[in-house]
Amino acid sequence: MTSLPESPGAKRLGLVIDLDICVGCHACAVNCKEWNTGGYPAPLTDENPYGSGTSGVWLNRIHAYESGEGANSRTVHFPKSCLHCETPACVTVCPTGASYKRAEDGIVLVDEDLCIGCKLCSWACPYGAREYDHDAGVMKKCTLCIDRIYNENLEEVDRVPACVATCPVSARHFGDLGDPDSDVSRMVADRGGYDLMPEQGYQPTNKYLPPRPRRTEAGDTGAAAALTPVAEAGGFLGWVDRMLSR
Repeated sequence: MTSLPESPGAKRLGLVIDLDICVGCHACAVNCKEWNTGGYPAPLTDENPYGSGTSGVWLNRIHAYESGEGANSRTVHFPKSCLHCETPACVTVCPTGASYKRAEDGIVLVDEDLCIGCKLCSWACPYGAREYDHDAGVMKKCTLCIDRIYNENLEEVDRVPACVATCPVSARHFGDLGDPDSDVSRMVADRGGYDLMPEQGYQPTNKYLPPRPRRTEAGDTGAAAALTPVAEAGGFLGWVDRMLSR
């Protein structure tokens, strides 16, 4: 579980992702790709997209893991992109200052004019959230769609990252996690949201809401019920770490 500020501080824009209802449809990744191919970090290069050895730049990726066995098993879909850390290692190691964190909203960005494509940021990021564009020779990453969220030509309801706008089950939420009274902060507090790999100490802004306990009938009576292993108290964070370290 993560701790939230007790009073409003610096703005920290980020995402809250509900792992209980994410269905792994990849709509968020596809809409992210479509928007950003023509947006702020454009283009997002694909190499040999319809043949063997396909590679490309995807700022949002979805992993799927199986947990438990038999009636207690379930599939957990785990979307992952830049977490916009409070103390980002990618910024610390960048030799040119191309990677930087904005003071006004906490978003971590890359200045492609300064990036030399050395990939040090990708090696330093514990979450694997950096993407190297082989065609452009620079690093790219999630920007929280800054060209959408600050675009006054859009209706206010549309000023959210592309991944949030397209999620068919509303598993993704956007807001100010620096404000304890914001909708996303309240959601994290109510559901026991957590930081990904908190032991690393980078204080990611993005939070995850854990899967809720699932109950299954035991035997023929239906009177007994069991919690799935992925949702057992205290076990989920360790499970996530094991999956990501594979």
